[in-house]
Amino acid sequence: MSKLAFITGITGQDGSYLSELLLQKNYKVYGIVRRNSTIYNYARIEHIREKLNLVYGDLTDGSSLQQTIMNIVNSNENFEVLEIYNLGAQSHVAISFETPEYTAMTDALGTLKILECIRTFSKEIMKKIKFYQAGTSEMFGEVLEKPQKETTPFNPVSPYACAKVYAHHITKNYRESYGMFACNGILFNHESPRRGGNFVTMKVVNAVKDISGGELDCLTLGNLDSMRDWGHAKDYVRGMWLMLQQNNPDDYVLATGHTTSVRQFVEMAFMHENVSIVWDGDIGKDSITGKVLVKTDPKYFRPSEVDYLLGDPTKASEKLNWQPEYDLEKLIEEMF
Repeated sequence: MSKLAFITGITGQDGSYLSELLLQKNYKVYGIVRRNSTIYNYARIEHIREKLNLVYGDLTDGSSLQQTIMNIVNSNENFEVLEIYNLGAQSHVAISFETPEYTAMTDALGTLKILECIRTFSKEIMKKIKFYQAGTSEMFGEVLEKPQKETTPFNPVSPYACAKVYAHHITKNYRESYGMFACNGILFNHESPRRGGNFVTMKVVNAVKDISGGELDCLTLGNLDSMRDWGHAKDYVRGMWLMLQQNNPDDYVLATGHTTSVRQFVEMAFMHENVSIVWDGDIGKDSITGKVLVKTDPKYFRPSEVDYLLGDPTKASEKLNWQPEYDLEKLIEEMF
């Protein structure tokens, strides 16, 4: 009997790593992609594209989601399990302030549309479907507890985080109301060489490369003192899979248990190129030449900031036997 997986957001950082993992475990992997006139959309999965079953669809289009999931079920008789990983989202916090309605439609209502698709199946089929919802540490927002764990109250401060809080609770509601196997993963920041260039970690790494190569004079950022718990996406997709292998569905925090400021991340990135940064307020200078290499610009500050994120992965460690294999130094090395 075959194991099936359906991934939204399959062309993204997490979707590509998860696809690799599932293919290694002999899953038949399906994914939806948005219609795009460029080939860049497939860059992260180009090396495995022939092994994937890709169809056009969108999280804002319930009919395409339902048709896709029904086709997967109907074309695979006597399958053992269908694991649905909802990784698709408008996932950039700053952009969510510019496109709040689209963010809510994709990240919140998109989750509801998938849950409704699952609910329409017979009980016999529904028992063979497992659902993973990609949550985020941003849901904790202006944190009410340090460190943050599964029982920490959410306090979101962005349209993105608000939409994800809805998705978290509606997933829990459908699990309890309809007996679905549905899990929420509350994942803290996770990066990789496949991270999008508009996210701060990849922006820093690319800028340091360009400065070292003489192609850029200075790195410009927003809040340097935001604290984040950074891990590697490879570790986190393994955690997603482990959640769906348990006997009972539950919600889990995945984190490293260590927090680092953006300022410290910048220092570590420059040290990779043997450049030591000294600070004059929010101005970062080469410790030898005195040249300004880092500065801030108000346009990169969000309307409301999340200042401190630090996850407690104890539950995932004890129940899933999950441990991150990457520390931050190893992650930065691989991103370069």
